[in-house]
Amino acid sequence: MAESSSRSSSMHLSSDNVKGLILALTSILFIGASFIVKKKGLKRAGASGMKAGAGDYSYLYEPLWWAGMATMIVGEVANFAAYAFAPVILVTPLGALSIIVSAVLAHVMLKEKLHILGILGCVLCVAGSTEIVLHAPQERGIESVKELWNLATEPAFLLYSAAVIGSVLVLIFQFVTLYGNTHVMVYIGICSLVGSLSVMSCKALGIALKLTFQGLNQLVYPQTWVFAMVVVVCVLIQMNYLSKALDTFNTAIVSPIYYAMFTSLTILASVIMFKDCNHQNPQQIITVLCGFITILAGTFLLYMTRDTGDQGLYLYSGLIASHLSRFIVSKRPEVDGFSVEEIPLRRQESLHGP
Repeated sequence: MAESSSRSSSMHLSSDNVKGLILALTSILFIGASFIVKKKGLKRAGASGMKAGAGDYSYLYEPLWWAGMATMIVGEVANFAAYAFAPVILVTPLGALSIIVSAVLAHVMLKEKLHILGILGCVLCVAGSTEIVLHAPQERGIESVKELWNLATEPAFLLYSAAVIGSVLVLIFQFVTLYGNTHVMVYIGICSLVGSLSVMSCKALGIALKLTFQGLNQLVYPQTWVFAMVVVVCVLIQMNYLSKALDTFNTAIVSPIYYAMFTSLTILASVIMFKDCNHQNPQQIITVLCGFITILAGTFLLYMTRDTGDQGLYLYSGLIASHLSRFIVSKRPEVDGFSVEEIPLRRQESLHGP
C-alpha cells in the first residue's frame, strides 16, 4: 500500500513542479536556439574580417550575435528560475534536450550534418549525463550564505578550485595559440572547467537571494558579493571561449561535448563542495561511474565523426580502416551560396597521408 502510494505520488507533478517544468522547457528552447543565432552572427562577422577563433572581436559589433547572447541570457534566467520551483533531479536532465534543439536547427539553418555515429555519440553523452544527474545525491539544506562560504573554503574544494584555475591558465597561455583552432577540447575544456566554478557560485548566489526573499537578508554579508563577482568573471570567460569554439568547429560537435564535460565537472564540483558522496550507497556510486564511462564513449564517437559532404559516410569508413587515429579537415563547396565549415576536432594535413 505504501509502495503504491509512493509510486503514484512520484508520478504526480505538483503545481510548483509544473511551473518549474515549463520554465525548464522554455530554457531549453532559448538556449538551444542561441547557439545557432550566435554562430550565424559569428559567420556574418567573419565574412567581413578575421574570425573569433583567430583572436578577432569584430563579432561584438554584429547585432545578430548580440541577439543570440540575449536569447541565451533569457534561457539561463528561465533555467535559474526553474530551480526555485522544481527539484534539481527534474530540471537538470532536461538541459540535455538543448543539444537536440541545436542539432536540428543547425541542420536546417546552418546546413550542418551529423551522421549516424555522431547521433549515437550524442545519445550516449546525453544518456550518461542524465544517468549521473538522476543518481546524484539530493542537495543539502542551507540556512545561511556563511554556511556556503564555509563549504567553499574547506581544503577539498579549495584544492579543486586551485586545480581548475591552474588548468585554465595552462590551457589559455600554453595551448590556445598552438591547438585552439585544431582541437575543440581546448576551448571546451576552458568553458567547462570555468563553468563548474560558475555553477557553484550561481547556486550560492541563488540560495542567498532565495533566503533574502524569505526575509533573511543575505545581501549584508560580503560573501554574497564575492560569489556574485565570481559568477561575473566566470561567465565572461565562458562567453569568450564558447564563441571561439562555435566559430571554429561544427555546432553539432561543440554542443554535445560541451554539455558532457560541463555536466560532469559540475557534478564533480558539487560532490566535492557539498560532500554528498557520504550519503550515497555503493549502488549509487557505481551507477554514477557508469554514467561517466557512457559519456566517455559518446565523446569518443563524436571525435570520430564529421561531415565530409556527399561522400561523407564512404570516406568515413575508408579512413577508419586506414587512419584509425587520424582526423581530417575539409571544406565543402557552397550550398545555395552559403559556405559551410567542416572542421573536426583535430586537423589532418592531407587525406592521402600514410
